[in-house]
Amino acid sequence: MFALMLTFVIKKMKGKIIMMLAGLVGMGQAATTSQTTEPMPGKDGNKYVPYEERTGNESIVYFTRNLSAEGLIRAYEQVSANIEGRVGVKLHTGEQNGPNIIPHKWVEALIRKDLPDASIVETNTYYVGDRYTTEQHRQTLKVNGWTFCPVDIMDEEDTLTLPVVGGKWFKKMAVGSHLPNYNSLVVLTHFKGHTQGGFGGSNKNIGIGCADGRIGKAWIHTTPGQDNQWDIAKEEFMERMTESTKAVVDHFGKHITYVNVMRNMSVSCDCEGVNAEPVVTPNVGILSSTDILALDQACVDLVYAMTEAEHHDLVERIETRHGLRQLSYMKELGMGNDRYILIDLDNGGKRITPAEAVKGLKPFVQE
Repeated sequence: MFALMLTFVIKKMKGKIIMMLAGLVGMGQAATTSQTTEPMPGKDGNKYVPYEERTGNESIVYFTRNLSAEGLIRAYEQVSANIEGRVGVKLHTGEQNGPNIIPHKWVEALIRKDLPDASIVETNTYYVGDRYTTEQHRQTLKVNGWTFCPVDIMDEEDTLTLPVVGGKWFKKMAVGSHLPNYNSLVVLTHFKGHTQGGFGGSNKNIGIGCADGRIGKAWIHTTPGQDNQWDIAKEEFMERMTESTKAVVDHFGKHITYVNVMRNMSVSCDCEGVNAEPVVTPNVGILSSTDILALDQACVDLVYAMTEAEHHDLVERIETRHGLRQLSYMKELGMGNDRYILIDLDNGGKRITPAEAVKGLKPFVQE
């Protein structure tokens, strides 16, 4: 085990005690549990659990096929009741000229109509790329059109830690120090595949996207002393990422909500920018919920409900990375329900099945 020297400064923000990391921090053994035995990752992250085999309560997930600014606004407004005060909108702003990110004009329309005082919130990346430093990140924001509202790079100045309640890998997680400046968080996610996580939904958007670029992301991705920056994989990676998400979700309490856009679903993350694998999965629509697990589970269910030809590449990516462990671990941590009522906003708000939601999809065409 690594012995690390950490210096903390206690700050009180909005009535909460926050630990500010003021010294040099190595890999996250300082953030892991104090157990005498090493934690063990779960299993079966490559095995899909059908709906009828799940147990527990049902949450509400809203669905529209309307992939447009209007559809995004409608989906958000179903789940916006508890969004108040200073609002951050967490989304993946993408590498320069990335072809698959959520269109910035959609987001601009949403913010102008429903969130006029909100800021987009992001953090710098762990990998060397267009968003590795704050200076590079701000240039990339301009290139990609994120110029219509303030954009807060939350780890621009410092890092702080939030507690991870019930975690087996972490007791705390390092995030951008600006995060407690916000009263509410809107998690606006481009749902797609992911090289490491299998799929990237709201869980990935928060767990990786709010962790700061030098400390928190390293704790999630890298074993101390390893030359391979990405050596943590499969179930252990999913669990570490999910614990990072839980720290943020717990921090905001009821003042957090989630919207997933199932469009341009490459098997690659938006981190890969113009180098992303070509999209072959059909576009589906926009889903929203106040339950992060129900929302990510519903998106995965819609993918599995497609035909073999439609979903082959994305399902292969999810299962080979053992990405389904994201869902089962969120359930184990009490973060939500994996059963849900899917509400069709396009047809009078009736309940539909995932198979009905993806019926008659059109082959993907790059816009």
